[in-house]
Amino acid sequence: MSQPSDEIVFYTNPQSRGRIARWMLEEVGRPYRTVVLDYGTTMKAPEYLAINPMGKVPAITHRGVTVTEGAAVCTYLADAFPEAGLAPALDDPARGTYLRWMFFGAGPVEAAVTAKAMNLLAPADRAAMAGYGTFENVVDALETLVANTGPWLLGDRFSALDVYLGSQIGWGLMFKTLPERDAFKAYVERLFQRPAAIRAREIDDALIAAAANT
Repeated sequence: MSQPSDEIVFYTNPQSRGRIARWMLEEVGRPYRTVVLDYGTTMKAPEYLAINPMGKVPAITHRGVTVTEGAAVCTYLADAFPEAGLAPALDDPARGTYLRWMFFGAGPVEAAVTAKAMNLLAPADRAAMAGYGTFENVVDALETLVANTGPWLLGDRFSALDVYLGSQIGWGLMFKTLPERDAFKAYVERLFQRPAAIRAREIDDALIAAAANT
């Protein structure tokens, strides 16, 4: 019986959350093959829907497994390649903090920021029904995390949490979906100077430029 392929195949679009997964792959430092998909066509084609029925990116395949959702991709890659040092080990107490804030990013932050941008926040009298509570609750909790750690979200240790949640903070400042608080700005300035972050941006920006010239 043939063994599952060890090749990492990365499905993305350079103008998507796939940019987070690209950065994570560059931090991991392992070779990977990129498949660029277009919105409304190849992203919704049967071939890709067999990989991700949501017809969304990012996704990766590796060792016979498909992983979708940005936080899951980052978490999986950190655990699959522990030599990169991008996640606390299972027996490390910091693992709990790491998972706590990773899921906070994938849950309350994603939901609250999206709802705010679309003017769909829960009304004040029903905020308790929303997993994020209020937008202000989420932003304040996020600021508390960033302001009281450093230089990274786990202190001195850079991790996949910085890639995922840090990307959300960076995009929030860029697109003005998060308030420009000093702690956020200082953190993002440090974060986006990482060599892997720069490489990832250059790759995706080159793909965008090439598409514009065709």
